[in-house]
Amino acid sequence: MTEEAVAQVLERARYSLVTLWLGRRGFGAGVIYRRDGLILTNHHVIARGNPQIVLPDGRRFEGRLIARDPDVDLALLKIDLTDAHAAMFADSRSLQVGQLVFAMGHPWGQNGMVTMGLVGGLGTAIIRGRKSSIPVIRTDARLAPGNSGGPLINATGAVVGINTLLVGGDLGVAIPSQVVQQFVERIKVENQQEHIV
Repeated sequence: MTEEAVAQVLERARYSLVTLWLGRRGFGAGVIYRRDGLILTNHHVIARGNPQIVLPDGRRFEGRLIARDPDVDLALLKIDLTDAHAAMFADSRSLQVGQLVFAMGHPWGQNGMVTMGLVGGLGTAIIRGRKSSIPVIRTDARLAPGNSGGPLINATGAVVGINTLLVGGDLGVAIPSQVVQQFVERIKVENQQEHIV
């Protein structure tokens, strides 16, 4: 890909990146999952309360918690919106070690920053509170406070993971999109009667 093509991909991806403002508790990132205002982020970002959500165009909304799972560090929020710019998602099971990826978020309060890296490993991590594990993506795309909950995207601009700082070492870690999709599908089933998701 040319530098211009990469820049265009990243610019489109930024439309689905949101800021989660938590007042004195700081901030985190999130990604718009669906046009009707469903937003994905990390559980640890919203663990202490519902955030205010700021869209890339500056609009602010009160986020309403729909579901969360601390074991896989994911949460689903809802805002009152019908024309949100939803992210594209790709199947993380097609990732390969050495593949180029980009982490998006707001490290140290710097809005909409992007870091580039390679997929360094495709492993597993033990789930807290359960005697099982989930897949994880390890990458050398630099992460910092404020990246949590933001997307890890591939070279076409599709989300392949949600960045988290809870598991680490020297490499950044993301929750694969396959785990994200399983989480959302489970929430859909659990809320069928309420038609929330």
